[in-house]
Amino acid sequence: MVAYGAEQRVRLPALRAGWLTQTFVHWPFRPEAVQALVPEELVVDEYEGAAWVGLTPFVMADVRFPGVPAALPGLPTFAETNLRTYVRHRDGRDGLWFLSIEVDFPPMLAARAIGAPYNPGNLDVFRSGDTVSYSGSRWIGDASYRLVVRPGDPIEPTERDVWLTSRWRAYTRRLGMLWETPVEHEPWPLADATVDVLEETLTTAAGLREAPLGEPVVHFSEGVRHVRLGPSRPCVRGCVTRPS
Repeated sequence: MVAYGAEQRVRLPALRAGWLTQTFVHWPFRPEAVQALVPEELVVDEYEGAAWVGLTPFVMADVRFPGVPAALPGLPTFAETNLRTYVRHRDGRDGLWFLSIEVDFPPMLAARAIGAPYNPGNLDVFRSGDTVSYSGSRWIGDASYRLVVRPGDPIEPTERDVWLTSRWRAYTRRLGMLWETPVEHEPWPLADATVDVLEETLTTAAGLREAPLGEPVVHFSEGVRHVRLGPSRPCVRGCVTRPS
């Protein structure tokens, strides 16, 4: 069962941050089409018979590594955009699988060491009146996106809303092994949102070339400010998370 709140405490985080001004755009796809893009150790998770792929642009703020005291400033604020889907390990535990990650802060490319698919590029996030605009283009290749959303009223999350937004571990693959990264933060404050503009080639660049099964489901959030990412661990004989 997917949980609205974090499933585990991350007591010794490898990274602290805030994820702000985040939009969630989710499309339903045939499970077989998405399964072809994830490792064999993982099975695509389904909701109402579909696999879901999410485009999630946001702002990374107040990024801190271990040992940096709260009195000192964190790293510069920067934009990031994830293209992700939802999976389960063979032990049954759910999580995220990233199809791509766009970022305009090159030091984050260090996460490639555990297989996180970071792509450096030019990204932008800005507000104008009652709209929020996101755009990005990779430095290498022609993958890009432009999204303009109009946030609406706050909502009480439904079961589907929680399923689409609240996951507490990410899987990556590197050096022939699956890795797991635990995540802890407060529940997402969600609002409805409507799309004014949506143009993107990230899905096709990731290998997802067929059309979605329906229109996207869209949410907006002002964000969460107390994100704690635990150390990544290789999944050897299954992934068993101990409190971090």
